Amino acid sequence: MKLEEVKSALAQLQTIAFQLPNGELVPNHFHVTEVGKITKHFIDCGGTVRNEEVVNFQLWNADDYDHRLHPEKLVHIIELSQNTLGIGDLEVEVEYQGQTIEKFALEFDGKNFLLTSKETDCLARDKCGVPAEKPKVKISELQNSGCVPGSGCC
Repeated sequence: MKLEEVKSALAQLQTIAFQLPNGELVPNHFHVTEVGKITKHFIDCGGTVRNEEVVNFQLWNADDYDHRLHPEKLVHIIELSQNTLGIGDLEVEVEYQGQTIEKFALEFDGKNFLLTSKETDCLARDKCGVPAEKPKVKISELQNSGCVPGSGCC
């Protein structure tokens, strides 16, 4: 989800809720302690130099149980960050404290912001010799394909 999409979603809401991948909601007294731009300059395992930029929100639970961040306040924080840090319409990732600091992608279901799992990947599969993923085929589908023993199709 990109930053402008987040701002548009916030404009429709009375309250903000973030939902974890397991379905639980982040406690409603969370704080957004950071809105920033993260730049990652790296070389992948195939030798290609890459640059990635994302907008980062950090969510934090405090002992301040009376606190509730309202959508218009978060929009203000985002716009201040955009103007001060020169943040464009980048993908948003969210940091949240689990066993350690966890990073999530962000989606919106019309009511809640969904923290979705992120995964690592090889960016240079062709140079690393990582085999392409083979399609999974059901044996029952092969039996109905007209390929029979002795026909020469196998």
